[in-house]
Amino acid sequence: MSDPLTLPTEETAPLLGAGSRLFSVTHTTTYRYSAPVYESSHAFRLRPVHDRFQEVLDHKLWVSVPGRSRELEDVFGNHAVHYEISEPYTELEIEAKSVVRVHAGAGLAGPSPLPEASIPIPWMPWQSQMMMPYLLPPELEQSQLYELSDYARTFVYGNGHDLVGSLLDMTRTLYQDIKYVPGVTTLDTTPFEVFKDRRGVCQDFANLLICLARLERVPARYRVGYLHTGGDYENKLQAEASHAWVEVYLPSQGWKGLDPTNGVPVMMDHIRVAVGRNYRDGTPTSGVIKVGGGGESLNVSVRVEVLDGA
Repeated sequence: MSDPLTLPTEETAPLLGAGSRLFSVTHTTTYRYSAPVYESSHAFRLRPVHDRFQEVLDHKLWVSVPGRSRELEDVFGNHAVHYEISEPYTELEIEAKSVVRVHAGAGLAGPSPLPEASIPIPWMPWQSQMMMPYLLPPELEQSQLYELSDYARTFVYGNGHDLVGSLLDMTRTLYQDIKYVPGVTTLDTTPFEVFKDRRGVCQDFANLLICLARLERVPARYRVGYLHTGGDYENKLQAEASHAWVEVYLPSQGWKGLDPTNGVPVMMDHIRVAVGRNYRDGTPTSGVIKVGGGGESLNVSVRVEVLDGA
């Protein structure tokens, strides 16, 4: 287990307005089919979050096949577009272009002096009820949950039950112990399998950290977004498509991001898009073929650039 990362103090922690970066993001998804699709329904979650830590200055969505669109906010607060197509096609391209300014201050701001800064967190009953979707660990065999719980507890004991220190230690250790290897896992790979095999991609790092945090009764959710590859990160391959990390709920700070794929707290190189209990809640593009279709191929490309004057 690695030494806990050094946290900024309240005096040195970045604050809103202390800095920002301006990004251009182009996310292109192309589906190809061996036989014509005559009718289909789609959901796109491609518009970045707009809040006090991240401003969406421009966003355009283009779909190659005409259809009927409807914008909405899903149950997790994500901006979504439902798109219905009722004419034949063998290729569907979706392109989202965004200009986003990310402000400092969305990352961990340092240890809290409040009692809630230790594990276990003294949740009120109504708080536990509200956070329940983010407190339940995945459905695994009991023996696997026991083993993962014992592993999570080593971080808690090793950091004197300190909440932030334990979470940062988990984040750094997963980065050090798990090898980034594309193509060896699927969406159905469990956190226990990642824990045992010690390899995977960003979604696997995220799923394992979420599981460990929830076993310690720390609310954790799955964040989908983008990572600027110009940052000083080891595992840059994951940024060729959308990236995934974890957000944990800290009683005195709210939701804060941790990137176990790179072993760091989320900072100004991370662009937030969608969130949920797991990948399926925030997947960028999804759909159902109602009529037609055949073999499917998928290609995804993401380009993130820092704009002049950022």
